[in-house]
Amino acid sequence: MAAAHDLEIEEDVTLNMDREMKEELEEEKMREGRADKDPFKPRKVHRIVSKWMLPEPVRRTYLERANCLPPPVFIICVSIAELAVFIYYAVWKPQKQWITLDTGILKSPFIYRPEKREEAWRFISYMLVHAGVQHILGNLIMQLGLGIPLEMVHKGLRVGLVYLAGVIAGSLASSIFDPLKSLVGASGGVYALMGGYFMNVLVNFQEMIPAFGVVRLLIIIVIIVSDMGFALYRRFFVPANGSPVSFAAHIAGGFAGMSIGYTVFSCFDQALLKDPRFWTAIAAYLAFILFAVFFNIFLSPAN
Repeated sequence: MAAAHDLEIEEDVTLNMDREMKEELEEEKMREGRADKDPFKPRKVHRIVSKWMLPEPVRRTYLERANCLPPPVFIICVSIAELAVFIYYAVWKPQKQWITLDTGILKSPFIYRPEKREEAWRFISYMLVHAGVQHILGNLIMQLGLGIPLEMVHKGLRVGLVYLAGVIAGSLASSIFDPLKSLVGASGGVYALMGGYFMNVLVNFQEMIPAFGVVRLLIIIVIIVSDMGFALYRRFFVPANGSPVSFAAHIAGGFAGMSIGYTVFSCFDQALLKDPRFWTAIAAYLAFILFAVFFNIFLSPAN
């Protein structure tokens, strides 16, 4: 009798536990259903971002701890600064016309100029200045469209590291391969973000939904080809003395993204400083910087 009574108690406990688990599952399904119906729910946004930015194995980890704290402030602040500088030179500084600012920006303390290479801040601050409406709109659209979701996933410190690595690589490469020309624009940083994302899509192609993977790759390739073509056209064919939009900065920023950016963006759920790939990429990047500094001091035609 005692054994039968104990068995009945165990069955009641089991039934209660099953009932509680079912209720919890139903509540979870209801919450997910409400989130799916409301496109403005943060969880819905995070789910979409995870599908575009992360391979399948780490999406669950991202969704479990996804939040907007801190919000994507780095890429937004950089974009606001670039837009503010453009408006300043387009509106307050005298211009023959503000669609293209090739002449009015050449005296800016931000622009990279070969004869002022000793002012080291210009190797970074040139990203704030743009040569015209098409130039700044193209960069803002690409860096906001890609940078905001990247920063939602990887946070501002990592995105900022990749972006600035591309900016510095762009100016140094331009000083080597186009040493007599000035330089403006944030294309080096934008291409670093694109290069890092491109490599992640390429390496994790099967895990990032093949159909969407093809679309992603085609979109990136179309953007890169058209933007590079536009940069080459402006550099060699539009003005008589060349435009301060460098194709070398685009290429160098892309390579920075495909090395440092790929490593940073592929370490979503890992400690970045413990990844040997990161230190390998950093070592190669530092070697490039040292060579560029040596070239500018001793070998540059601008001397």
